[in-house]
Amino acid sequence: MERGEEKMSHVVETAELAKQDATYLQALTELLFQLGDDDLLIAFRGSEWLGLAPHVEEDVAYSSITQNTMGHAVMYYNLLEELGIGKADILAHDRKPQERRNGIYIEKRNGEGNYLDEPYYDWALAVVRNYFYETFKKIKLEAVANSSYKPLANVARKVLMEHPYHLAHWKLWIKQLSNSTEEAKKRIQDRVKEAWEEFEDVLELGKHANDIRSFGLVSIGEEEMKDRWLDEVKSVLADVPEGSLGKKYGNGRNGEHTQDLEQAIQTLAEVYNSDKTAAW
Repeated sequence: MERGEEKMSHVVETAELAKQDATYLQALTELLFQLGDDDLLIAFRGSEWLGLAPHVEEDVAYSSITQNTMGHAVMYYNLLEELGIGKADILAHDRKPQERRNGIYIEKRNGEGNYLDEPYYDWALAVVRNYFYETFKKIKLEAVANSSYKPLANVARKVLMEHPYHLAHWKLWIKQLSNSTEEAKKRIQDRVKEAWEEFEDVLELGKHANDIRSFGLVSIGEEEMKDRWLDEVKSVLADVPEGSLGKKYGNGRNGEHTQDLEQAIQTLAEVYNSDKTAAW
């Protein structure tokens, strides 16, 4: 049996078993940080829309989606805690930017200003970002739902039960705005073009991609995930930019980030940082 086939045969039922293989543990940890950090950051950016969404029904719907997504992040951090990587609260709030594994586009500010002082946020950015992200999240979760690490597979299946409602919400928004007024169409098109230059690292599995795949932590590799994402997006958007996707500001999977992440972490962890010894 080839070494790669040996890895694919792994079925790991518990955290204690995962710890026994250092290479497996490293690949698993990397994947969990990607899943947790992506959801944490997009949930935070969603929370900044509270009270600012286009209408009250959307305010309620978006808040619910954001709350669910934050809950998903918690589940991944809890799995990391079970593996002995660190306490879930610390992993969420007290890691340096270069230790984060979220895609850079996910950390992007919603717009100019800040939530408590004249925010000038762009709803087109929120729609495009969430539609692109939720489309990929579905594909990645489906690949993780058959993970060789059973605790992770179980979490992915739970998340997939509510995820269709999240994706349907943003797909509806992008269809409506793409077929609305000329201004709405232009705003969406401009944000799609922007995302096309920045979104590629979200679709990747990072420097441990080969081990993540060969250990069976995901059922398909990053290239197939990317192809499936492209097919889905092209089936919904009438116009997609020509050329390849890009990583304009670097690769978040490798710990490269912008000042927007620093701002997000500082704001998100404000209460935690007020008393790190407290039990919340």
